[in-house]
Amino acid sequence: MPNSAKQWGILILFIVLCQGAGIIGTFVTFDAIPTWYATLVRPSFSPPNWIFGPVWTTLYTLMGVSAYLVWAKRGLPPTKATIRTKGLWIFWVHLFFNALWSLLFFGLQSPLLALVDIAVLWVLLVASMFYFFRISKTAGALLVPYLVWISFASVLNAAILLLN
Repeated sequence: MPNSAKQWGILILFIVLCQGAGIIGTFVTFDAIPTWYATLVRPSFSPPNWIFGPVWTTLYTLMGVSAYLVWAKRGLPPTKATIRTKGLWIFWVHLFFNALWSLLFFGLQSPLLALVDIAVLWVLLVASMFYFFRISKTAGALLVPYLVWISFASVLNAAILLLN
């Protein structure tokens, strides 16, 4: 974990960047929930709407800490440094697809495009975890709850697509 004010600032920046992906989606999500989303047929295993905020806030925080832990592993031998760099690049690309999901699902009201997006997101997340685990077991482990949630969200997205 951070051992200086500068490192704490960088950790906070990583968390804020990850939370930012979620904030982007809220601009289209909040308007769509009481209107379009409320009209959709949802599967019986669909969680109540209020659960999404706390879950995502927690997951984005874990994601930020995870990415910070990998970033903080500097001074690695060239092979490990390449793994670290690839993992972080894939992580940031994955975060783009994370933010894009809400825009596709709620903004464009397209469960199909959102399902394609979440499939790409899932693959990129697994790739990120592969690299992160090789740099920091803790960083990789912090993404496990997120992988579980994204897997569940993928099934939920597919069910909504099929039911509507």
